[in-house]
Amino acid sequence: MLTIARELVDKIVAHGRADHPDEACGVIAGLVGSDRPERFIPMENAERSPTFYRFDSMEQFRVWREMDDRDEEPVVIYHSHTATEAYPSRTDVSYASEPNAHYVLVSTASEDDVEFRSYRIVEGVITEEPVKIVEAYG
Repeated sequence: MLTIARELVDKIVAHGRADHPDEACGVIAGLVGSDRPERFIPMENAERSPTFYRFDSMEQFRVWREMDDRDEEPVVIYHSHTATEAYPSRTDVSYASEPNAHYVLVSTASEDDVEFRSYRIVEGVITEEPVKIVEAYG
């Protein structure tokens, strides 16, 4: 189960809406082993595409190095789908390289509704998980 602060959910949704019609992407870092998403890191979609996202390799290297320096890991890796449901594509699965991360997808296909879902993706297997949104971590 992903437990995440409402403020972080709102930031993911806002990033997805701001980058629409292109896919938005980013990471939420947390202390190693904590499974608690804390530090929101919006990233650039190097593809600038409505159907595909890719982290810029230099930005990803910098962000991952910074997480290492701070004893953090990517707790959440998120991106938006602009015209489809919030479900991982084959390409999303092929790029899922962090077995401990929660892969969050938000659909910005509708201006009125938000679809926010989380998955574990390990060795190509997609498992949807419940999302618990909290006002603050207790």
